[in-house]
Amino acid sequence: MTHAQAALTCEVDAVNEYGEVQKIAIPAERALTVYVDKRELVTLMTLGAHPELLVLGYLRNQRLVKDVADIESITVDWDVGAAAVKTRHGIEDIEEKTSRRVVTTGCGQGSVFGGLMDEVDGIVLPAGAQMTQAQLYSLVNTIRLKETTYKSAGSVHACALFAMTGGDPEMLLFVEDVGRHNAIDTIAGWMAINMAPTLGTDVSSLPPEGALRLRPGEAGSTAPADEDGAPTLPTSCGSLPPEGVLRLRPGEAGSAAPAGEEGKGVVGASLTDPGWEGLVFYTTGRLTSEMVIKSAQMGVPIVVSRSGITQMGHQVAQTVGLCAIGRATNKRFVCYASPQRLKLQPELAGPRPRNVGAEP
Repeated sequence: MTHAQAALTCEVDAVNEYGEVQKIAIPAERALTVYVDKRELVTLMTLGAHPELLVLGYLRNQRLVKDVADIESITVDWDVGAAAVKTRHGIEDIEEKTSRRVVTTGCGQGSVFGGLMDEVDGIVLPAGAQMTQAQLYSLVNTIRLKETTYKSAGSVHACALFAMTGGDPEMLLFVEDVGRHNAIDTIAGWMAINMAPTLGTDVSSLPPEGALRLRPGEAGSTAPADEDGAPTLPTSCGSLPPEGVLRLRPGEAGSAAPAGEEGKGVVGASLTDPGWEGLVFYTTGRLTSEMVIKSAQMGVPIVVSRSGITQMGHQVAQTVGLCAIGRATNKRFVCYASPQRLKLQPELAGPRPRNVGAEP
């Protein structure tokens, strides 16, 4: 995989209420057209924080691929705004799978392939996964303190994945994008690589032959070659670092993990790691049916939102036994579904607010 992270914000001149011109940061939205085995699939509008993980998670959440091992490489070239995906054996019945589109409420994405409810009945979430009210408050506070693109530029959604332990929830990944679907798909891509049983180590564990040798300046130099030697992307990516492409190999751990704040690879994890009691997904966006379905497909039994839930989102959550918590800000929240997964501690909520206009 390439690591073609793009700048998340840019500056523009704007005029404030006093008529003064000032520099303002805004999200750097850009188009990314996804090609699968040279076939154009979709164009995603994205910030470009982790485009390769976004593409991988999109394919997984659209049920076009089942496992990261189905994909040989993902190459992103921002010069042409394209992501080239090369699968190992092709996608079976891709024409049929992509012939049906459902227009969704999503921002950043406008449709999903196939039927939304096709696989819901087969989803089984961890039965014993729970979180306490104190842990919920800790999670919300962690998000509040996070330095984000939203704080500097606004106009983006955020999603995060937490691991539940005996203490405070541990944040595994935080993603912002122009749409909440892009953010959750990026997390799904990260999970596909880092939470597979055989994919649990640092990027540094890759053998030297795990990276393609690139020749900067040569047309298509960073694109993985087909069997006939033809690159999947026809233009140059000479601006990428000399070893910017990694092949995905089954059993080679963490090969596409994004770089952390210290420049190190994100350490992979297993759903069965000792001390973990399950996963919690957080989003700033509303819990629509497709957001709940994607969370359930990822095996996440508890979802927390700063916003609310729709009727169909509520129906799906009840069907699969997913705990849906909304309007979670400060110490306020509403648990819409599966409250048995939330260990309530009402004494932590503080005094009940008085109704406006009520008698003393």
